[in-house]
Amino acid sequence: MFMYYLPDYNGGSIVNLMSSISKSLGGKPKYRTLKILPPRELDNSKNTVLMVIDGLGLEFLKKNGKGTVFKKYLRGNITSVFPPTTAAAITTFKTGVAPQQHTVTSWFMNLKEIGVISAFLPFKSRSGNFDFSTKVKMKDILSQKNFFDSIKVPSFMVTKKDIVDSAYSKLLSGKSQRLAYKTLEGFFRQIKKVINSSNRKKFIYAYWPEFDIICHKHGVKSKKAKEHFRELNRKLSRFIKNIEGTDTTLIITADHGLIDCKTIYLEKHPKLKECLSLPLCGEPRTVYCYVHPSKAREFEKYVGEKLKKFCYLYKSEELVRKNYFGLFKPNKRIFQRIGDYTLIMKENYMLKDKILGEKSYNFIGHHGGVSKEEMIVPLIVIKN
Repeated sequence: MFMYYLPDYNGGSIVNLMSSISKSLGGKPKYRTLKILPPRELDNSKNTVLMVIDGLGLEFLKKNGKGTVFKKYLRGNITSVFPPTTAAAITTFKTGVAPQQHTVTSWFMNLKEIGVISAFLPFKSRSGNFDFSTKVKMKDILSQKNFFDSIKVPSFMVTKKDIVDSAYSKLLSGKSQRLAYKTLEGFFRQIKKVINSSNRKKFIYAYWPEFDIICHKHGVKSKKAKEHFRELNRKLSRFIKNIEGTDTTLIITADHGLIDCKTIYLEKHPKLKECLSLPLCGEPRTVYCYVHPSKAREFEKYVGEKLKKFCYLYKSEELVRKNYFGLFKPNKRIFQRIGDYTLIMKENYMLKDKILGEKSYNFIGHHGGVSKEEMIVPLIVIKN
């Protein structure tokens, strides 16, 4: 039987981790602090480093982490947000709130403001790869305040060179100083450089995307994923030795985990496709469907009869009411960005369509679903 895991926004998720960091650095967080990392543990550290390794789920760590630094300093497990995907979770790290407030609900989002389905983080159109930033300001689409400007200490963002100056990075970096790197050695070198830059209390957010990329292309169980994980462990071990005596608390976690998937193609379900008013949005594991009002009953019937084995069917507004996306009053924009219905895929199935002008991709590893592998991430705490 498929086990269904949801975020614990009441003290056990990445949004609560950000609240603990915020409170220790003079902020006023909206969400509760993290139960397994109370703010007082961070109060006296000169440097608080949050290292996000994209895609490093707890299940992968449990299976492959024996003898590693990751396993040695594993504090426990926390959940991602819903859906557990890069766009939603990284925006939570950079804003300190859940998708219910920041409204970045997936990689592919229907942006009513400009009438286009977007690949949101690169801020481009899904079809044709049109760069919105030449005509549109991201702040008019994403109005949530960033995390870095909400705390009382200097902050730094260490991220890869090809995204350090993206519209998304610029908007959500706030007053923090952005530092770029090209390689894994450069990643750790830039963090060390900031740590040693002054004796002032400071916050450093550092993001490593390559593990996720490898799992997408080659699969979570692949030799390449395991090799890269071992390389991360070697470089991390050396980094920890290099920052001895710097009064640093290093927190390592992830935005989500991944699972190797089987694909269901929308083109093989033409009657379902006829019910849609837009191409599929969201993620292949959590799919937002915009449905013609006159076809709603037909849509529900088809999913119930033909796809019941592969997915759960919800009216999207129901998920907001049930606090899947977060707590407290929802930002009104969220209803525009989750469609009329949401299909949450079971087991390791994913649903995919293809639109004209879109670059084809055939990933093995995916995220965004509610499996343990995708939703549960590690919390690693190393005090130096």
